[in-house]
Amino acid sequence: MKQHGIHGYLLIAAWIMFSCSNTANKEEVLEPEEFPVIEVFRKDVNIPLEYVASIQAFQNVEIRARVEGYLEQILVDEGKEVRKGQLMFKINDEEYRADLARARANIISAEAEAKSATVELERVRLLVNKNIITKTELDLAEAKLEIARSRIEQAKAEETAAAIRLTNSSIRSPFDGIIDRIPFKVGSLINAGTLLTTISDIETVNAYFNVSEVEYLENFRKRSSGDTLFLANTELILANGELYPLKGRIETMESEFEAGTGAIAVRVKFRNPQHLLKHGSTGKIRIQDSRKGAILIPQKSTVEIQDKNYVYLLNENQTVVLKSFVPISRIGEYYVVGKGLEEKDKIIYEGIQNVREGMVIRPRLVSTEEVLKENAIIY
Repeated sequence: MKQHGIHGYLLIAAWIMFSCSNTANKEEVLEPEEFPVIEVFRKDVNIPLEYVASIQAFQNVEIRARVEGYLEQILVDEGKEVRKGQLMFKINDEEYRADLARARANIISAEAEAKSATVELERVRLLVNKNIITKTELDLAEAKLEIARSRIEQAKAEETAAAIRLTNSSIRSPFDGIIDRIPFKVGSLINAGTLLTTISDIETVNAYFNVSEVEYLENFRKRSSGDTLFLANTELILANGELYPLKGRIETMESEFEAGTGAIAVRVKFRNPQHLLKHGSTGKIRIQDSRKGAILIPQKSTVEIQDKNYVYLLNENQTVVLKSFVPISRIGEYYVVGKGLEEKDKIIYEGIQNVREGMVIRPRLVSTEEVLKENAIIY
């Protein structure tokens, strides 16, 4: 009997302890946890936009032989500067000098024939006027004179062609530039059309890069003035990561988007007085896009799920929900928001790893000044 009473008391005590513990747990669950919260804010920023660029010389021309013959002289060297009109290559011209002399002799001969035909025409005309011969003889004499005159024109054309061939045996630079590789040596047999070298004018260079239609509408259309874009803050990052010391200017862009890629090409001009930039080199174009009133949020306040970006948005009833947003760019430790969030939206600032969607929290508002002080914007 006493044992039954002891067991009863123990059961009652255990039930009381369980009830107290359960009540304490409920009170602990019902007490919201405190989290720092910030308001989404706007700020004037410079957004760095970067694009892969292909660098091309202002002029890059293949120098090809226009006549055939043996290469007699090479008067330039690879990698050296040349001036417009400077003699670079000399092809043996003996044959072309002979052709020119023959053409000039043919002119003299044709002129003599024409003179003889003129005298004959006057003689025939006199005889026709005296009715000694028929008019048919006059027509024949006039035709012979026309033939002689046409031979003069033909001989002059041959002389011009021979003179051009002789001139083309001396190959000169079409503009100031730098010589590329020369694959031939003196004595090589050169055919018409043979590539002798390439010459590049790299005093200025053009950097080409592609932008999508969306980027064009957001970042480039608003800068246009007529058909020309004026940007003084375009920078070039070299292949080794160094910043090219001179800034460029966007000059123009193509008139239509490529059907396959949906991109449009943009051209930037850079001065290149030290000839550091070469034709065919690569780099990155960086443009500081100035935006007034851009929406910013700290990167540490975001979470990435399946390649999408989210924040924990605080509702009016102090519950949090996952909210997706689309970032345009990164500046220091911030995202620049394209869409998905509005100014004054409240989001969890720190401790997002401890937050669950639908959770009720006790917000502690952190001012924008504190956020900017803690996470400085570095351009």
